[in-house]
Amino acid sequence: MRFYAQTPARRNRQVLVDLIAVALIGAAVWVAFTVRDAILLLAEPGRKVESAGDNLAEELDNAGDAASDVPLIGDILKKPLQAAADAGSGFADAGVSLQETVSQVADVITTALILIPVLLILLLWLPPRLLWIHRSNTLRRLAQAPGGTDLLALRTLTGPPGALTELPAPPGGWADAWRQKDPQAITDLSTIALHRVGLRP
Repeated sequence: MRFYAQTPARRNRQVLVDLIAVALIGAAVWVAFTVRDAILLLAEPGRKVESAGDNLAEELDNAGDAASDVPLIGDILKKPLQAAADAGSGFADAGVSLQETVSQVADVITTALILIPVLLILLLWLPPRLLWIHRSNTLRRLAQAPGGTDLLALRTLTGPPGALTELPAPPGGWADAWRQKDPQAITDLSTIALHRVGLRP
């Protein structure tokens, strides 16, 4: 199986297109992760709220524990401090929730920024490459099969006439030479068919 043409001009174009496709995919991934890093910066306030809430809850818990040691009114003093500590824990939970939301948004956007461009690039790049590989391998097998050069010559005769105008036509024309099974004409015509897809005889 041949992945690239044998003729330099077409092979260079194929390599260039492949490199561009790979570079665009790499750029899409790099942009996606750069955007992800920028989005994750939005989670910083959530981390600060979580840290502040945890510290507040810890301090109020400690104060409540200390207040509970006060004789007679210790339990009365501890209740509001415990309620305030629970509120501090609520702030910490809100901070965690904000971080989780930002992380989920970052994941969704990163996935979209990778998948959409990569799928678009693959749809534009891969089918023509696979079609060329299939066509070139088919023609290569045909050229090696018995009577294959006759079919390749016929393919040239029924295709665009551009390449035929560049060669001196045999007496009676190309079609007549093909019908007469002129070996040189068939070789020339089959060579043109292979050259059109970037192959050599």
